[in-house]
Amino acid sequence: MYVQRTFTPTHNEKEILLSVFKKQNCVLEKKDKEMEVEPKFKRICVFCGSSAGNKTSYRDAAIELGAELVSKNIDLVYGGGSIGLMGLISQAVYNGGRHVIGVIPKTLMPKEITGETVGEVKAVADMHERKAEMAKHSDAFIALPGWFLHFSYPHF
Repeated sequence: MYVQRTFTPTHNEKEILLSVFKKQNCVLEKKDKEMEVEPKFKRICVFCGSSAGNKTSYRDAAIELGAELVSKNIDLVYGGGSIGLMGLISQAVYNGGRHVIGVIPKTLMPKEITGETVGEVKAVADMHERKAEMAKHSDAFIALPGWFLHFSYPHF
């Protein structure tokens, strides 16, 4: 049986915790006698496909990752499409109230954007500019199924 306990650190324990978290580049905030860790990453870029994939687990993973980003107060940078896994994760993050930045080459807009887009969409000239723009706005990267099929990402 698992019992959840509330941990109230002593002054000494708080100093030790602060020291550990500062080393990990985190910031602690005191909020109603509870200690909360501010996320190290503000924006995460997710590489994923414009297809929903053959397995429902791919779709579930995209939606779960979107929910996890929202729960950690992390914004999304992604490939800009409104279909497939890109559409699922962007919608989940946007619906959760977080900022979404989509970066898409102009030539792919008719193919990968159908219906309404969410968040901010940046149109770029080509796939290389897309990758550079995504990196410019991101603190970290996550790859979901489908992203590796692009020939423009040979060194990932």
